[in-house]
Amino acid sequence: MTTDRKYILDASAAAKKLERMAYEIAEQLVGEKSPIILAGIRDNGVVMAKILARQLKEIAALETEIIEISLDKRHPGEIILNTSQRFDDKIIILVDDVTNSGKTLLYALKPFLHDHPKKIQILTLVERTHKAFPVKADYVGISMATTLQDHIYVEVGDDLVTGAYME
Repeated sequence: MTTDRKYILDASAAAKKLERMAYEIAEQLVGEKSPIILAGIRDNGVVMAKILARQLKEIAALETEIIEISLDKRHPGEIILNTSQRFDDKIIILVDDVTNSGKTLLYALKPFLHDHPKKIQILTLVERTHKAFPVKADYVGISMATTLQDHIYVEVGDDLVTGAYME
């Protein structure tokens, strides 16, 4: 089996996409007083949430809180948050690396719906255009038309996105 990878984003391009999305968030949420909750889906979504939190603090002095969401992406059942707080009147941005069918994002929303958040938005670095579930990201790094057989992987390391490739 060959290890040739078709990279769609290198580390520099991924960093630029994340920075652009941070500016979009800042523009959308300017004037918000309460902290913005960046809910990252483990593991890559959490790394992206940390990057975005740093950027939002730097470019717009927006206070953020990072929450980690754990779930089985193939067979979501139990969804675990690393906090037990209430989300009434909070702004939540769900962060994931790749939107495939939309199933993971839909299930990841479930714990937040028990409360009454002010707003829930979705951010994804790579959005694929064929979804089986009605989920649309508010902030997208790159949107790609792919076949169902294509798989997109995002690589992270040392709290950085190092690239994204398609197989």
